[in-house]
Amino acid sequence: MNIAGINRNPAELIMDISRARAWREELRAKKLKLVITNGCFDILHRGHAEYLMRARSLGDAMLVLVNSDRSVRKLKGPSRPVTDEYSRAYLLCALEAVDSAVIFDTPRCDNMFLELRPDVYVKGGDYTLETIDPDERKALEKVRADIRFLPFVEGFSSTGVINKLRE
Repeated sequence: MNIAGINRNPAELIMDISRARAWREELRAKKLKLVITNGCFDILHRGHAEYLMRARSLGDAMLVLVNSDRSVRKLKGPSRPVTDEYSRAYLLCALEAVDSAVIFDTPRCDNMFLELRPDVYVKGGDYTLETIDPDERKALEKVRADIRFLPFVEGFSSTGVINKLRE
């Protein structure tokens, strides 16, 4: 069993927002610290794994908000994602560092941050307080989340993997 209190079956760790909200309340009642991160996580690689392990070490439970296929296409172009949203969420939940995932289809996560009230929010080192979405930052500040930025693991990216496969 993991911190979510459910079987370690990755399929069971993928939640909708209402189930995630209820889980969040359980964590809060137990005084456990929730870490949230978000992203596409297309073509899972070592850089993702190291990032998620470091992020998870900042709290007691880790929730990953995963971009839907439609939102990835908007961000990365028509050839992405390579891996569908359910499979990306499933693979993330198979990692020991991840306790749960929610697939989101909105342009931003500000409303999800207000609903889930993370104790810690983590983003990759290519972001700063000045470059994260201003509405997301306001929501995180409103819920008093500790905003952290973790450095990238050099040499690892989904785009890099895709380019290498094309060679």
